[in-house]
Amino acid sequence: MRLSRYFLPVLKENPAEAQIVSHRYMLRAGMIKQQAAGIYSWLPLGYRVLRRIEQIVHEEQQKAGHIPLLMPTLQPADLWRESGRYDDYGEEMLRITDRHKRDMLYGPTNEEMITDIFRANVASYKDLPLTLYHIQWKFRDEIRPRFGVMRGREFLMKDGYNFDIDVDSALHAYNRHMVSYLKTYERMGLQAIPMRAASGPIGGDNTHEFLVLASTGESEVFYDAAITNLKFGDRVVDYDNRAECAAIVKEWTTPYARTDETHDEAIFNAIPEDRRRTSRGIEVGQIFFFGTKYSEPMGAFVTNDKGERVPVQMGSHGIGVSRLLGAIIEASHDDKGIIWPEGVTPFPVGIVNLKQGDAATDAACEGLVKALTAKGLEPLYDDRDERAGAKFATMDLIGLPWRITVGPRGLATGKVELTSRRTGESEEMTPEAAVDRIAQIYAGV
Repeated sequence: MRLSRYFLPVLKENPAEAQIVSHRYMLRAGMIKQQAAGIYSWLPLGYRVLRRIEQIVHEEQQKAGHIPLLMPTLQPADLWRESGRYDDYGEEMLRITDRHKRDMLYGPTNEEMITDIFRANVASYKDLPLTLYHIQWKFRDEIRPRFGVMRGREFLMKDGYNFDIDVDSALHAYNRHMVSYLKTYERMGLQAIPMRAASGPIGGDNTHEFLVLASTGESEVFYDAAITNLKFGDRVVDYDNRAECAAIVKEWTTPYARTDETHDEAIFNAIPEDRRRTSRGIEVGQIFFFGTKYSEPMGAFVTNDKGERVPVQMGSHGIGVSRLLGAIIEASHDDKGIIWPEGVTPFPVGIVNLKQGDAATDAACEGLVKALTAKGLEPLYDDRDERAGAKFATMDLIGLPWRITVGPRGLATGKVELTSRRTGESEEMTPEAAVDRIAQIYAGV
C-alpha cells in the first residue's frame, strides 16, 4: 500500500478529549473518528487491526470446535421477557419501538436469541455437545462513555454459547473456552490473566474475567506474581480431551488472581509477601457457566438417553474484539506512539524512501514492495514527498513493528536499514536479506 494513496488522517497534536494513551493514539494515528458519545467510525488503519483481531478470534474458536453464525443486532423484546431480563437489565439496554408498535431492543448480548435458535432446531442429546458463536456489534447505553473504544456504547464482541446434556460436559466447555482464550490473547501479544469474577447481569456462579494489567484499567486486581510467568507457547491442545483441558485450567487458575469484587483478603495474605501484587486491569473477555438459567424458562429441552425431557446446560463466553485494540495499545506503546505486536499489526513492515524521486531509491523501494508482496506480506510504503523526520514520526506513531529505510548513502554500498520499533535497534543489510528477515519473523505469526 502506497501511503500517498492511503487514507491516514494523522494528527500532530494530542486531542483534548482523549484522557488515556490508547484513545489519544487511536485518534492521532487516524484509526477512529468519534460520531457520537461512545460511538466511532473505524477508519482504514483501525479497521485493518480490527479485522486482524477478529480473524485470530475466529481461528482459535474454530480450532476448539466452535461453530460460527451471525445473529442480528436488533432483537424482539418478547424473547427477553421470556427469560425475565427485559426489565432487569436496566437503562444500559436501548429499547426501540418499530412502526408496528412492537417492542424491540438493540442487543447488548445474545443469550435469549441463541436459546431460541437452539430450541427450534435441537431436540435430542445426540445433537450435543454444541457450541455456537458469532462476532457482532453490540450496544450498551453506558451512562458515562469514555476512554475511546475502551468504554464505548457501540462495540464489536465475540459471544459464544455452549449447549450440553449435563454439568460435567458443560464444565468441559467452560474449560475449553478458557484454553482457547489463553491461546487467542497470547497470539495478540497480550498476557490476559484469568481472574475469578462476579457474573453481573449475565448470571451464573462460575465465571472468570480475562484482564490485561494496565494502570488505566477500570478494575482493581489482586494476584500472585507467579501467574505472570505462565506462557502458553506452542503447545498443541486436544480440545476433546477433558483431562488435558482441565489440567491447563488448573495450571492457570491455581495462583491467586481476583478482581476487587471477589477479592478475599485472608487468602491473599497467605501468599508469600514478595509475590503479592495489586494493580489495575482492563477486562478483555469473560466466560460464564450458568446451567439452566435460560434453557429452563425458555423451554430449551432435549431428550436424554433415558427418553426424559431435560433442560440443557449452558454457558456464554465473550471477547471484546474492539476493546482489544485499546488494551493492546495500553500495554504496548511509548512516548512516540503505538508499538503493535506482529500478530495484530495493520501492516507487517513500513518502507521509508529518504529521497523520493531519486531513480535509485525509488527503484529499490519498488523492488522491496514487490519482493515482500510475493511472500504474502503487504508493506506500507511511504512514498510521500516529505522530509525524513516527518516520515519517521508517522511510522513511529502508527507503530508498525518493523521499518525498512532506503536512502542514497546506504544504497551506495548495496544496503538498506532494518529497524525494530520495539527496541529501536537498527541493522544494515542487503534488500534481499531484509525481505528474508521479515518473512522469517512472520512465518510463525
